[in-house]
Amino acid sequence: MLTEVLRQIERRDDFLLTSHARPDGDAIGSALACCQVLRAMGKQAEVVMHDPVPVIYRPLPFSDQVRESGAVNGRYEAAIILECDSVQRTRLEGLDPAVQFLINIDHHSTARPFAHINWIDPAACATAEMVYRLACEAGVKISADVATCLYTAVLTDTGSFAYSGTNERTFALAQELVRLGANPALIARNVYFSNPLSKMKLLGAALDNLHRSDNVTCMHVTRADMERCHALDEDAEGLVNYALSVAGVEVAVFFRELGDGRWRVSLRSKGRVNVAAVAEGFGGGGHECASGFSLDGPLSEATDRVRQALANAPPRKQGSCT
Repeated sequence: MLTEVLRQIERRDDFLLTSHARPDGDAIGSALACCQVLRAMGKQAEVVMHDPVPVIYRPLPFSDQVRESGAVNGRYEAAIILECDSVQRTRLEGLDPAVQFLINIDHHSTARPFAHINWIDPAACATAEMVYRLACEAGVKISADVATCLYTAVLTDTGSFAYSGTNERTFALAQELVRLGANPALIARNVYFSNPLSKMKLLGAALDNLHRSDNVTCMHVTRADMERCHALDEDAEGLVNYALSVAGVEVAVFFRELGDGRWRVSLRSKGRVNVAAVAEGFGGGGHECASGFSLDGPLSEATDRVRQALANAPPRKQGSCT
């Protein structure tokens, strides 16, 4: 499939690159790196995201070139959609398979073949690994800046090399990216030790709502909590991991109230429960150990529905996530 992806890229000149709304590290890092790979191949390429680049990823090279928009103009011949399971999840109006040739590059086990060309590899530790392979296959020299974007994506999407799927190939990739110029200490400092005060206050609010039932922990933040902490939506990213850190817990659930009264749900598993299967049941997706979706409130009913789904969730086939 990689050969076919390259063949389709070679046939076109003007590309849009994007990912899901509320982009995470793999979405941002992969899109930025892939954009530079295409430019090195002589293509016109631009990264367009529905939402702003999160604060912790703004130190990345090329992040200031990301265009934030809710719509796509008609000039693009093709769009490469990375780490995203549908056109709808990009939330970009005008992105249309009848207008642009769509290439889907994703590593999630819940990935869907929605594009004209679908390169899906659940064995990859991150979509960034696939972008790295694309660059190598295309004969593009990976600069230190591109290596920095790719390393950041790999670091964050593997949970700092702690999630299931991290193996000797993952560390070999990380080693190669460092050799090419990625600075692991600086990247870790930007990602993990540069949080805004609003995120720390929001974490306090979430932990104040933390409760446990058997092997599941749940916590939530309301819109009132967000406003009191002066928090952005991106400040909620990663908070679920604190609930998962409780001893004896197998699954953590984090609820964030959305502006329309619905709830954004993040699931994390230590390995026994396949939370991707749970997320799929609610129209979401992700990894077997990290996934998400949205559902209607009120919170009490949403919590009951998620708990019931977790109780009936299939086990993971092997291994652990942490």
